[in-house]
Amino acid sequence: MPVARKTVVDVDQIGVYHCISRCVRRAFLCGIDDYTGVSYEHRRGWIADRLKTLSSIFAMEVFAYAVMSNHLHLVVRNRPDLAADWTAEAVARRWCALFPKRDSSGAAEAPCEDMIAAFVADAERVELCRKRLGDISWLMRCLNEPIARRANREDQCTGRFWEGRFKCQRLMDEGAMLACMAYVDLNPVRARIADTLEGSEFTSIYDRLMAERAKARLQASPELPAPTQAQQALIRKERDASKRADWLLDLNGPESPFSIVDPGFYLSLVEWTGQNLREDKPGYIPLGLKPVLERFDLDTENWVRNVESYGGLFYRIAGSLESITARARQKGLCWLRGQQGSRALYRSLNSAA
Repeated sequence: MPVARKTVVDVDQIGVYHCISRCVRRAFLCGIDDYTGVSYEHRRGWIADRLKTLSSIFAMEVFAYAVMSNHLHLVVRNRPDLAADWTAEAVARRWCALFPKRDSSGAAEAPCEDMIAAFVADAERVELCRKRLGDISWLMRCLNEPIARRANREDQCTGRFWEGRFKCQRLMDEGAMLACMAYVDLNPVRARIADTLEGSEFTSIYDRLMAERAKARLQASPELPAPTQAQQALIRKERDASKRADWLLDLNGPESPFSIVDPGFYLSLVEWTGQNLREDKPGYIPLGLKPVLERFDLDTENWVRNVESYGGLFYRIAGSLESITARARQKGLCWLRGQQGSRALYRSLNSAA
């Protein structure tokens, strides 16, 4: 039975959500279509570029993403509190960047000052757009619709490209966020598309890993008094690579729910989890990772299994048993699905059982 979106999403409150959009038709979103033999790999770049653009416009923070062959995953936090602090002019400029005026060739034009002034003068429109710029549904709409139009033009067809609506799951606590992010980032490994994180391009873990390695190389390289042109080009390339993940939420920054853990913890955790998923064995959590997982009340013995099967653990609400039942009471419901998943994911519930 479908659940009303308002049961999951609170537009006016900060929340972290796991969003999934699936492609319809037999043709693939990305990858190589076994039915037609046509490659759509280039579309992964469309989606990643669009996500980066939207993250700079919307009041949103991207935790994780993965672009797969026929669907995409996104873990994002809405920040209506940030949008509330924007000036009317900031709202106007962001909205005009989102829906720019185009010339006869279809190229986007920068808004003129008269257009911005007219926008700012319409207080009702400003507040409506401010609310939309902090809305998960508007984010997914502005992500999916341009991709669908572009893909339809390329395929020379019309009609639906995505399923009717994106699926949305609210992540109620840090444990659910961590498990969901690892599940999203390890999608290529679980699907046997990639053997390692280095092969998992168009995922947030790939961006984070490449950025960290570039930073390490820059720090380790000696300063050259008079670098050659080739060396200067290499340095510029490394600096660009070190900024690859700047558009994603800094997991060690003050706004991160994981700022209390050691830097590099998430990369180490996902890398270790991916290795055990690939080798199809549960493995033993390394001593350096176990205390952090226990801090978020996660079952360390079944961590790998829970990440692998995360997609079936929860429905629209993911979190501890207390958070799921509290959410049901808040929305006037008797219960919400996911209680069995809570018992599997969280250590205290397993101990109680």
